[in-house]
Amino acid sequence: MAFPSASPPQIPNVARACNGAVAPSAVGAYAATMPISPQGLRTVIHPVTDLAAAKEWWTALLGYGPYFDEVFYVGYEVAGYELGLLPDSEPADGATVYWGVDDVQVAMDAAIELGAVEHTPATNVGGEIVTGSVRNDTGSIVGFIFNPEFHLPDTP
Repeated sequence: MAFPSASPPQIPNVARACNGAVAPSAVGAYAATMPISPQGLRTVIHPVTDLAAAKEWWTALLGYGPYFDEVFYVGYEVAGYELGLLPDSEPADGATVYWGVDDVQVAMDAAIELGAVEHTPATNVGGEIVTGSVRNDTGSIVGFIFNPEFHLPDTP
């Protein structure tokens, strides 16, 4: 991505000032200029070549089994977030993190306008859940997800 000046714009480190939590008012003008409005991290998907072995390993590590267990996908709920195992995908791509957005295709289009290329098309993966991903110009895969069922658990 090219910036009009020699260096990228500097955004104040409001996360440090807010003890890790960024209040929307703290970034006001910056948020208004963002091409998308990420709602935070939602899901991490690990590509696997042996679904049964991966499920066994993650179940042992987490200490409990998946809430969703099919031949095409295994999903665990971890502290309110999704950890997924996806067979028949490319392990060399590594894990893909999905950012929550209101519209996956709009988010992908914004990323593509900035030089990314489509990695996986925006696709309904069940119910109202839509996912898609792009590969940016540095080679990273960026995932987007719309999931109206996602709600973080209340924290004390």
